[in-house]
Amino acid sequence: MTSVTTEDLGGMGPLVARLGRAGQRLRHADRARPWVLDTAVVILVVLLFCLPDVLHAAGAIGRDGDGDGPRRFRMVFTGLPVLGMLALQAGLVLPLLWRRRAPAVAFGAVTAVFVLQWSLGAALRADVALFVALYSLTLHGRLRQLPWACAATAGALGLVAARVSAAMSVWDALFFLLSTATAALALGLVIRIRRAQLAGLRDRAARLEIERDQRGRLAVAAERTRVAREMHDIVGHNLSVIITLADAGAYATAAAPERGKEALHLIGDAGRQALSELRRVLGVLREADSSPTEPELSPQPGLTDIDALCEGVRAAGLEVVYRTAGDIDTLDSGVQLTVYRIVQEALTNTLKHAGAGARANLAIVVEDTRLTITVQDSGPPAPGGRPGPANEEGHGLVGMRERAALYGGHVSVGPAGPGWTVRATLDLAPRGGAAG
Repeated sequence: MTSVTTEDLGGMGPLVARLGRAGQRLRHADRARPWVLDTAVVILVVLLFCLPDVLHAAGAIGRDGDGDGPRRFRMVFTGLPVLGMLALQAGLVLPLLWRRRAPAVAFGAVTAVFVLQWSLGAALRADVALFVALYSLTLHGRLRQLPWACAATAGALGLVAARVSAAMSVWDALFFLLSTATAALALGLVIRIRRAQLAGLRDRAARLEIERDQRGRLAVAAERTRVAREMHDIVGHNLSVIITLADAGAYATAAAPERGKEALHLIGDAGRQALSELRRVLGVLREADSSPTEPELSPQPGLTDIDALCEGVRAAGLEVVYRTAGDIDTLDSGVQLTVYRIVQEALTNTLKHAGAGARANLAIVVEDTRLTITVQDSGPPAPGGRPGPANEEGHGLVGMRERAALYGGHVSVGPAGPGWTVRATLDLAPRGGAAG
């Protein structure tokens, strides 16, 4: 699109801008005090169209004849006394005060006085009020009122054409009068359509702004949920491992100091791993204008990191048997992250509830477009079963289900003998979702 510059307007750019600002101020003032413009229109019509007729009628008093016009026009029009003229002018002009608040009423009153005036055979310059009322009804009234308004206008103008038929052709008179009425009607329709377009554009801009704000809030909420889910997975898993190692080290310190020392080393490794992952997750929350020279963040964990995850859990005392089946090397990074987090949460829950000394079987199977994760534990070695309410659903289970839902999957959790089973299914068919 070619833009219009000040040079293209021939130096008229500043003038157009000033006129636009002036028009905007006038519209604001009109919305604040609409009666001012209505009164100004009435005063303008009185000065331009009513006052000349009054002065002419007053000057003609005492002179022979009805005026200085051609004889054929003096024969067509009927002279009116000044008071009668003022009454008809008032009937034509004063209804214009309500031309915007009650356009149909104003038009009806003006049309009635117009027909009465021409029935008496009188001609007044204030008849222009009929076209002003028609324009106002077109602009401010209901569209379904226009047909009868046009019919009433045509009938009134037909009466005028019949009255002046002795002085000029009826068709010429109708052509001039109906052309003027059509111009008033068209002007009102053009301005009305333009205002409707501008109102539609303003409404669309407001809706787009609201939608933009809503999308921003949804994006912020989604990012908060994603970060909270990552933080829960990292902190929950590593703290569970650290707590289990600390308890085991405390028991082993008296009997086997070397085992206690080994537990402390494992606690340090788990803490450093948790700190590294927290730095990676919190790194995405930095400002966008951060230094471009700072080192890149470490990649998100994937299936290759599950072995290290299992080793960490084994060090805490949970025996893990891990197997895979199918083509898992071709899975994209999003699927791998989802699988890793689900396995991490399932093993963390097993370590938390079944405790050290339990056994967990972990299987990841890929069949065509479906991936299945199964984590089944043997339950706590001590009698009494899994601690805590069996139907308790915390943030970890909700997070697993949210991650699986991103790939059209689901997660089921339930008892299996003395232990517990977590089974997650992911749909690997191409889709728009991605894990994060």
